[in-house]
Amino acid sequence: MTRMVNCVLLKREAEGLDRPTYPGDLGQRIFENVSKEAWGNWIKQQTILMNEYRLSPINPKDRKFLEEEMEKFFFGAGASKVDNLVPEG
Repeated sequence: MTRMVNCVLLKREAEGLDRPTYPGDLGQRIFENVSKEAWGNWIKQQTILMNEYRLSPINPKDRKFLEEEMEKFFFGAGASKVDNLVPEG
């Protein structure tokens, strides 16, 4: 049976994640409140941030930045704008 959540990003009920995708309290909040679709949106945003700012998941400072951005993306003001990003389309 599919697990449903009231997604904080989509503002509607949607299919939930199969398992926690991030450790700790933030990961638990995401598991309980974020849909698969919204998580996919975050992965796209994270990829943009990593590419534009040349971030490395090995670097603790970069990981902290990405974690802060993830929290804003789901539970705060939303995605940060990338200064020199030209949208597709």
